[in-house]
Amino acid sequence: MKAVKVREDLFWVGAIDWNVRNFHGYSTVRGTTYNAFLLLDEKITLFDTVKHGFEEELLKRISSVINPEKIDYLVINHIEPDHAGAFVRVVQAIKPEKIFLTRNARLGILAHFHQESFPFEEVKTGFEVRTGKRTLKFIETPMIHWPDSMMTYIPEEKTLISQDAFGAHYASSGRFDDDVDTCELIQEAAKYYANIVYPYSPQVNKLLQTVKEMNLEIEMICPDHGVIWRKNPDKIVALYEKWSSYVCDPMVLIIYDTMWKSTEKMAYAVMEGVFEESVEVKLCKLSVADWTELMSDVLQSRGLVLGSPTLNNGLLPTVSGFLTYMKGLRPRGKVGAAFGSYGWSGEAVKLLNQYLQEIQAEVVHDGIRVKYVPDEKVLSDCVELGRKVAQRVKELCSA
Repeated sequence: MKAVKVREDLFWVGAIDWNVRNFHGYSTVRGTTYNAFLLLDEKITLFDTVKHGFEEELLKRISSVINPEKIDYLVINHIEPDHAGAFVRVVQAIKPEKIFLTRNARLGILAHFHQESFPFEEVKTGFEVRTGKRTLKFIETPMIHWPDSMMTYIPEEKTLISQDAFGAHYASSGRFDDDVDTCELIQEAAKYYANIVYPYSPQVNKLLQTVKEMNLEIEMICPDHGVIWRKNPDKIVALYEKWSSYVCDPMVLIIYDTMWKSTEKMAYAVMEGVFEESVEVKLCKLSVADWTELMSDVLQSRGLVLGSPTLNNGLLPTVSGFLTYMKGLRPRGKVGAAFGSYGWSGEAVKLLNQYLQEIQAEVVHDGIRVKYVPDEKVLSDCVELGRKVAQRVKELCSA
């Protein structure tokens, strides 16, 4: 296992997890990486560690460049266990002179490992450390996506080591954005943002403005997951600016589930109405959906139409469960509407509308509910609902 040269004196020494398929509820169909970076200078520096179980892979890659005991500094940008799970083992192996991290990271490390004999040095935004020919400039990024997180900028290399920001759960033999399929990479980056970073969009947006104000020249971004952005780092930065500003595409996403096909018939009629307005539409049945894949579409769609039959005075469990998950990720800027069938009480549409209001969606229709099976009149009304949502989406996206 060998290190990969990123640029002069900077090496990728992380680990590739080809087989992980579930990351605390997030489906990782393409695996992931746990990235760590080694900077050779008068003071040799290691940035982050890896997930527990991958310690030896990390140390072998470091050993392909230098003896790990020659490392002087350890920078901990983020303490989540997929990056700091190997912390104790790595510290024992490299015996660093100093460990740079935020105050919250120090408290978190102590709470994780219950040991206090570490050479910690707390840093704040703007704190700088000379390693010889190079400077480490730290930028605190609290709640992107944990309170401890920070980034490290190396001005002489115009390189940002960005912890979880700008990353993707994406295992590959290529280490750089120009080594892999661009469509796959963007797909995984959007999925990553939608399921991990989305709730912290206001903080992301503020951070991007701070970076601009600091006039940081960035030619390369090295995140803690996925590939290194060396060919076009501006691309992922532009996407983060878009996503964190809740700018959406002119697309309508219809999310529903059904018991005896009545709600499904309504979903297809709503879809026809969107088609008639020449707006892109996607239909998703929750009983066969991957929630984390679906969140990528939620992130990028301006229109969000929800459908459920009524079950026991509430929603179908698949619908209720997904809405709870989606609400926690705090989507904003949606145009919404609801529909559903019922047999007795018929509360589902009211509950769906309440949910849309909770995520601050613009609800453009009171919703359509039908007892038992929709007739042609109801289906025609569903077509009109789809058209109304699509028309509003077009208005907003062309403004």
